[in-house]
Amino acid sequence: MNRIMTIDMKAAAALPTLLISLLWMAPSMAAEHAVDRDLVQRIRDEVIKELRESGALAREVDAGIGRAIARQRAEAQRRPQQEEQAEAKNVRPVDPARDHIYGNPTAKVSLIEYSDFECPFCKRFHQTAKQLVDESGGQVNWVYRHFPLGFHNPAAQREAEATECAAELGGNDAFWKYSDLVFEATPSNGKGVPPEQLTPLATKIGLNSKQFKSCLDSGRHSARVQEDFVEGTDIGITGTPGNILRNNETGKVLSRAGARPIEHLKAAVAELLR
Repeated sequence: MNRIMTIDMKAAAALPTLLISLLWMAPSMAAEHAVDRDLVQRIRDEVIKELRESGALAREVDAGIGRAIARQRAEAQRRPQQEEQAEAKNVRPVDPARDHIYGNPTAKVSLIEYSDFECPFCKRFHQTAKQLVDESGGQVNWVYRHFPLGFHNPAAQREAEATECAAELGGNDAFWKYSDLVFEATPSNGKGVPPEQLTPLATKIGLNSKQFKSCLDSGRHSARVQEDFVEGTDIGITGTPGNILRNNETGKVLSRAGARPIEHLKAAVAELLR
């Protein structure tokens, strides 16, 4: 039995897609050929274990996300740019009294992101946006606005409301710290942070657990989250991350939909500052 279940990991690393395909074919093969179902399941479990331990499964998942990002970029490029920019011009100017701002509140350029806590591309882009601000010398700030996609709910909506509770209890800094924790904790794609874990995340950044839970249970920030969503829809946001860069002095905007690399964002900032 050990010989049957031993897997050449070099082969597994080289052929992860084939192995993963075989995993899902195994049950039907067993039924067709009257193979011992328990044996098939044990082999299947061992293959999964070996793929995880070798990193082959993680690499395959990363490759899939990479291909999806590439498709998203290609679709964004196919969209008529003039139409996209025209809609983006109607973006609401940044308001420190309402918006969550990372970086210099009076920066010349704002990266306004309409985002979804369950979007895997937003999860990646979160660090890119932070890097853009940190390397801008105070010329760029980052504004987070909610855009929970329907197929990621109820998790995305619930997490967005939780970040608003963090902001209510701890201010702007608490919003950003809590947002970081949500992105770190969620497996994305609507799977979400289990509801019972949202309050413990708040205590990690020093918020009162009873007050936080009371806020979240009340649902009082639901309307605020949906206001952002409607706002985004009205200016042409159709997916996440939906990014608009705005020169706060001239009002000029550039739309950069999708999880763009930092080089693209820096180029857009340079264009706005010219």
